[in-house]
Amino acid sequence: MAAVTRCSVSLVRRLLSHHYKRRCVRVFKATRDQPPRACLSNLYNERLFHTTSAWSGPIMQFKLSDIGEGIMEVVVKEWYVKEGDKVSQFDSICEVQSDKASVTITSRYDGVIRRLHYAADDTALVGKPLVDIETDTGPEVAQEEDVVETPAMSREEHTHQEIKGHKTQATPAVRRLALENNIKLSEVVGTGKDGRILKEDILNFLAKQTGAILPPSPFHETRESQRPKEVQPASLPASLPASLPASLPARPQPVLSSQDVTEPLKGFHRAMMKTMTAALKIPHFGLCDEVDLSRLAALRSDLRGISEARGVKLSYMPFFIKAASLGLLHFPVLNASLDEASQNITYKAAHNIGLAMDTSQGLLVPNVKNVQLLSVFEIARELNRLQVLGSSGQLGTSDLTGGTFTLSNIGSIGGTYAKPVILPPEVAIGALGKIQVLPRFDSNGELVKAHILNVSWSADHRVIDGATMCRFSNLWRQYLENPASMVLDLK
Repeated sequence: MAAVTRCSVSLVRRLLSHHYKRRCVRVFKATRDQPPRACLSNLYNERLFHTTSAWSGPIMQFKLSDIGEGIMEVVVKEWYVKEGDKVSQFDSICEVQSDKASVTITSRYDGVIRRLHYAADDTALVGKPLVDIETDTGPEVAQEEDVVETPAMSREEHTHQEIKGHKTQATPAVRRLALENNIKLSEVVGTGKDGRILKEDILNFLAKQTGAILPPSPFHETRESQRPKEVQPASLPASLPASLPASLPARPQPVLSSQDVTEPLKGFHRAMMKTMTAALKIPHFGLCDEVDLSRLAALRSDLRGISEARGVKLSYMPFFIKAASLGLLHFPVLNASLDEASQNITYKAAHNIGLAMDTSQGLLVPNVKNVQLLSVFEIARELNRLQVLGSSGQLGTSDLTGGTFTLSNIGSIGGTYAKPVILPPEVAIGALGKIQVLPRFDSNGELVKAHILNVSWSADHRVIDGATMCRFSNLWRQYLENPASMVLDLK
């Protein structure tokens, strides 16, 4: 009996081996008669026959975590991956937009994208699955990690979900290096993919702080060699007149449509709709005035070179903001907020002065925090940072919230007068027109050229009377017309 069994086993083995060889010969014979794509298909099918029983990793449902500010839904602006793509930890998956900020979602796992739960422009809910990722971790680890039952953000998720302009992308090793050297990641400019902070960025930042000189790394040398060369004036078309300015203002392209288009309000446009609807409940009091900035123009001309030598562009706005803060010290009611029931007024200790900014995403109002504690140069540096983030669409929630008073520089586009709308729960706002060189009479009756700025104020007439708004405007104007007087009140 044992001999028969051994003979049967041996016969089965020979038959299986012969069958396998025939299949292989048939596949390779087909490759001589079929195009390459068909050959690959045959090879893939034959290979699939022998590998379908292989183990695959667990499917992880990556849920959208709470991004703060009580936000329960966001709009998926753009997907950076598609089904079937392979991702690693910290790779960007998509960009979502709330009413307050844009957020980049990055992967928590190494694996393959198996399902996208939303399409672009869909509304995603906090706490619900955003994307399914097939990971290469064991089932036990996967079950332990997939515990996201509430929208609350865990510490681990917090490092993989960055608010643009507020949170940073960096590996644990880079974060540890920064921690060991007491470096704030928010102060480091990342040169990696999607702004990720690399080890070289930390070392370069540390070198600038200590004065050390680091040799250039091959990574940076490659980046420099790949950087496009600047266009020389000689390469411009000869037909262009020499009188054209170096940079023409951006003009929107004309749009012709044969039918009406209806779309829902989303993102920042939806936030602006809510804010302006609430502003309709406020009785606005308006006041206009003009300011002679001739002395300030001369002072700024003297300081501009010093500021640029420190790496900061100095405009008029830092002086406008600082003068407003000095005025708010004398009229704190303008730096207050009114509750929704209009029963209580809160006088704010911090002067978080906002600057209305026209961006590709719409009207945004980031604010400079604690202006009462900052110098003009420090305000200019913060404005430079906000303008860079605004132009690239990377303003974070912390930059866009907490404002107590607002200035709108409509003059940067070309307006002279405006009727600014108060941003609730604030109680006052100012709109600045363009600076014009106009003829004026000086104290001696002589006709001179003057740099004139027109300003338009709006105040909540429920808590601010006209006299208070006028006195504040007079003080603000005095600081700007005699900028040396600001030195007496600087802290």
